[in-house]
Amino acid sequence: MAVVVRAGAAPLWWAGAVAAGAGLLVPGLTGRRIGVFAGAALFLVAAAVVGRTGFGRYAELAGRAERAGRHDVLQDRAVTVRAWRRGHRWWLVLAFLLAAGSSVVVPAALGMLLAGVGVGRWLKAVRIGRREAGDGVLWWVRTDWLDARGGRPVGPAVRALRTTGPGAGDAAPGGARRRATR
Repeated sequence: MAVVVRAGAAPLWWAGAVAAGAGLLVPGLTGRRIGVFAGAALFLVAAAVVGRTGFGRYAELAGRAERAGRHDVLQDRAVTVRAWRRGHRWWLVLAFLLAAGSSVVVPAALGMLLAGVGVGRWLKAVRIGRREAGDGVLWWVRTDWLDARGGRPVGPAVRALRTTGPGAGDAAPGGARRRATR
């Protein structure tokens, strides 16, 4: 589950960082200083809001989690990330273009907002990972319960989570890539 949450963090962060950097090249109608201060405020608010929302549903699903059975289809981390990014690529492009284009009015502000959403998703995945590590399990969402774009890990179609041991799969708690041990 944390892999789906974390899948959008890096593209949103990088798209926002590049859009904010490009926005600094344009003075804009409000000026760079106002744009950067507004962007910093938007970054902090977006990271906090995105990082904290939805945990009631996560806790509810975690409380009903069942051990994964042989009939459950669970994907590798790389496949999940690729599916999410392919399913959302046009939204990411549109968000980047909107953030970069808004620099004519308020330089860097929407780019920093976009980066804040990425950081918020990363913080949410870290928080889920702490709970997974504390419980000694990995939470999974069956692939047939995700939406068509590979997202919505706590959407209405998800009735319960599946669990495996912490050594299963190629993802560490929190959706990070599992480090190779020697």
